[in-house]
Parts: sequence; structure tokens; C-alpha cells
Amino acid sequence: MNSTIPQHLQPGMQEKLQLLYGSKEGEAVFDRLKNSLTSFTEENPQLSRAVNQNKSFSEKEIVLITYGDQLSAEGRKPLTVLRDFLSEYCYDTISTIHLLPFFPYSSDDGFSVIDYRRVDPDLGSWGDIEKIGEQFDLMFDAVINHISINSRWFKKFLQGDSRYANYFISADPATDLSEVTRPRANRLLSPFLTASGQRWLWTTFSPDQVDLNYQNPALLLEIIEVLLFYISKKARILRLDAVAYLWKEIGSSCIHLPQTHLIVRLFRSILKAVAPDVLMITETNVPHAENISYFGNGSNEAQLVYQFALPPLVLYSFATGNAVPLSAWAASLTTKSEQVTFFNFLASHDGIGLRPVEGILTAEQIKLLVERTTAHGGLVSFKSNHDGSQSPYELNINYFDALVNEQGGENGVNKFMAAQAILLALAGIPGIYIHSLLGSRNDQQGVKTSGLKRRINRQKLKYRDLTGELQDNHSIRSAVLQRFSRLLRIRRNEKAFHPNADQQVLFLDQRLFSLCRMTSDGREVIIAFHNTSADRFKQKISLLQLGLNQYKQRKELLSGKEYSSEQQELTVELDPYQVRWIKVSR
Repeated sequence: MNSTIPQHLQPGMQEKLQLLYGSKEGEAVFDRLKNSLTSFTEENPQLSRAVNQNKSFSEKEIVLITYGDQLSAEGRKPLTVLRDFLSEYCYDTISTIHLLPFFPYSSDDGFSVIDYRRVDPDLGSWGDIEKIGEQFDLMFDAVINHISINSRWFKKFLQGDSRYANYFISADPATDLSEVTRPRANRLLSPFLTASGQRWLWTTFSPDQVDLNYQNPALLLEIIEVLLFYISKKARILRLDAVAYLWKEIGSSCIHLPQTHLIVRLFRSILKAVAPDVLMITETNVPHAENISYFGNGSNEAQLVYQFALPPLVLYSFATGNAVPLSAWAASLTTKSEQVTFFNFLASHDGIGLRPVEGILTAEQIKLLVERTTAHGGLVSFKSNHDGSQSPYELNINYFDALVNEQGGENGVNKFMAAQAILLALAGIPGIYIHSLLGSRNDQQGVKTSGLKRRINRQKLKYRDLTGELQDNHSIRSAVLQRFSRLLRIRRNEKAFHPNADQQVLFLDQRLFSLCRMTSDGREVIIAFHNTSADRFKQKISLLQLGLNQYKQRKELLSGKEYSSEQQELTVELDPYQVRWIKVSR
């Protein structure tokens, strides 16, 4: 069979496979991969014709993160209810829907996948997902570090089926695995009874989530087929869940290994060949320097990387009224090419990770966040360290409650929305968790009934009750959604908020997180001020010093206030937790 893979990409794929599996085996695997990719392009020829050449980043790109069963209505499948909500409330503010795992699963709220290719029938069908995809771009989870012990693959393994004999990683429980990086506090190996006796298998995240063995090339090819399937189902963004742990080598940390980066590069090469407009995002909840390593050289790994340091840094800013650590970190951010950008978020289905701010915040500053979380009704998850000790790993709390005490009120909404404005002003693509868009609070009952700390921020909502609250102009939900929607519409109309537009952090008052964003042609600049404190004060800023004195059109985007075209200095009045986005243009 003659491959339709572009000739210039073939050597790179073959070289990566030979580095992973050796010269002879790598060549054989490459031959199988070529046949697979050729079949895919013949069945999906439109995908190989790039429209945007991965230059599709836009100020209009805004991602909403949600479960497929986030909303329910009697007698209807949740995905159809979600579609109604999106059509009613998000049609002009959101571009992309990140549907958290919608497959049949056995635990971890979807991240222990039983079947990669099926939609959980309790949620709906592929047809329902395709209908959402008619109005929005789609982002799918590729949960490919591990799979459920209830999956067909694992059941066949237990039965002794030779095809699946090396799909999983076994180890002697007496083996010294102390160097392995542990994201959770549970044991690393779990016992299972197979047709040939008891085996101890690698289970990084839980005994129900058994790790896949990428040292077996047949498993890698199987996973590639899964990714191609998602692309055929119109996924524009593939989220590589827990990707940092893919490759295991006993005696190593088993995180960020060179082979893992090789696999990510292989995936990128495949996308370039068969679906160049599809993007990859890596989910690596680790310290910042390790996190951004998944950009590779700016063209060979992920196009998007989560900004895991952002949620705890923004929380610290509002907890203390001191934005200096946030400003210093933001000022250090760089990307390696125009082909990549950051995925900014404050809240997600998970908690607020603390590892990403190691080396950015001090131990005392992190302790402050831990104490604040418990004081605000949240919980703390711990991880195991190499020395056998445990340390805080994640804050389990709704982001509104992390910022605001139980009373909330108008000032609480101001505080919450000021944090969200920072998210929207930063360079990169914003990702908004649905519970943030809806002004949700801690779900203590969810934690109580499930025994899972993360359920505190995963409440399922009845659509009828939700719409009732949204129609009540006095409710927090209504206030948050209205203000969020307005911010989103403003952002989508400003080219200076393009994900790759120039960004300059301004070090003014420590209570302010301030920055300038400039369009690529230099004709428009947005000077953004975010008051992280409960103080009311004035901030003066010299347009001359910023080189903006020739920008004569000056307007505050949120209030509509016009500033004099002759002033060399602007005086900006800021109420507690107030946001000012001042646009100056030639």
C-alpha cells in the first residue's frame, strides 16, 4: 500500500519509533503505522487539508469545561440538556466545549474509562455530541495513561489472552520503587488474580485505574487508533490526561521521561500528517518549569499547555491583597513560537494544585492557602513523598468559596469577577469551568455522600432549578453569569486579547495586577488594572513612559468612560476588587 503520509514527515516518525523500540522493531511498527494512517486519510480526506495550519489561535477562542451530565432534566438524556443550555446562554461567548470524559467508566468521575470508543448511554450518544459540535468546537479527553479494570482489555489480560499479555505493567512488590514520583497517596502496585496466578500491576492513580504499558508497541498503536477515532468524531483539541507518567522505567522517577516526550512528539507528527488543524494540550499538574517542557521546541510537541500555577497564584493575590508573586511569575512567561500558547484557567473538575507553585510561593505562603481552604469549608488532598512523608498536593474547594467567605454578597461577586478578569486578560486561551460561569458554591453534600474530596466542585445541577436561579436577578448565579458574559463579549471583540498578542506586566501598586496587551500591528493597546484588595485608591500611570502618549483614542471598555486625548498621565480610580480595561489606539 502506498502511504499518503507527507514524505517529509515519514523519517521523523520512523526515527521516533526506532528510538523507542530499537531499529528493527521500530521499522516494523512504522510500517504498521503507515498503513493505519493511510486508511485514516482515505476515510477522512478533508482532515488532512489544513485550513489554519495551527495558526487558528484567536481572541474569540474561549473554552468551557463541563461534564456531559452536568445538567439534568426528567425524561431527557443529559447531553441534550447540556446542548440546550449552551445554545441559550453560551452561543455568543464560548467557542469550544471541553466535554470531560463521556465514556462508560467505573470510578474517578469518568477518568477510569471502560471503553474508549463508546459514549456512556446514560449521557446520550455520539449523535448528541455531534449536535453540540455543530455549534461549538469540541475538546475530548484522551485518558491514555491508564484504563479501568472493568475494561475489555483488562478482562482479556486477566483471562490470559496473549494479545493483551503485555498491555499492562507488572512488577515484583519487593522491587525498590522509592524513586517513583507519586501524584497520589495510594499504593503504586495492586494485586490481581490472573489465569497464570497473582500479578502485581502498576496503578499510579488508584487500584481501579491500571496503567498501560507503552514499552509494548502494540499498545501504542492501539492508542493511536483511539486518537484517530476521536479526530474522526470532530475533536479539534485532544487533551492528553496524565501524560507525564506514560513511560515507566524502574529506577527512575517515571515522570517526564525522554520516551514520554518522544511519544508526544510522535502524536504531533501524526497530527501534522493526517489532521494538521487538530491541537494537543498536555495535562501535567507539576512545577511550572516541568509543565512548559511539553511545548518542546515550539513546533514538535503540544500546542497548548495548562497554566497550573495560575489558580493558586491568583488565589494568593486575593487572599492577601498582594499581587507581587503573580506579577513576577506572569512577567517571566515566554513561549517558543507562535504555534503554541498557554491554556489559562482558575477552576476545573479537579482541585487547585499546589505543586505548580513550588519555587514560586514559599512554604509559609502555601500554608496560608491550605489554612484558608479549610477555613472556607474546603478540603486538602495529600501526596506521598520519597521519604515516606506526605505533603499537601491539592486544595479541594469551589473557586468562589476559595476567594470568598460563606456570606459572599455583592463584594464577593466583585472579588470573584476580578479574578476571572485576570484569567481573560492574560496571554493565552482561557478555559472556564462551568461551575465558575454559574457562580456555584461548595457541594458539601456531594462530598458526604461520595466520600470523594473532589466532589466538592463537581455538583450536578437540575436544569429547571438552574434556569430559575439565572432568571432571579438577585441571585449570585445570575450576577456571575451576566458579568462573565459581558467580559467574554468584550474580550472576543478586542484583537489585543489575541492569545499571542504582546504582553507586558506592569509593576505598580502591589495591590494591582496590571498589564498591557498590544495588537500585532501595534495600533491598539489595552492597559488592564485588577485590584486584588479591599482598598479604594487611585493609580496614576504615565502614557509617556509606556510609549503610548501618541495613542489619542482612550476608552475604558467596561464603563465606557472616555479619557482626554491630551493627557500624558492617566489617573485610574479603583474601588475594592474593581477591574479597569483601558483601550488606547492610534
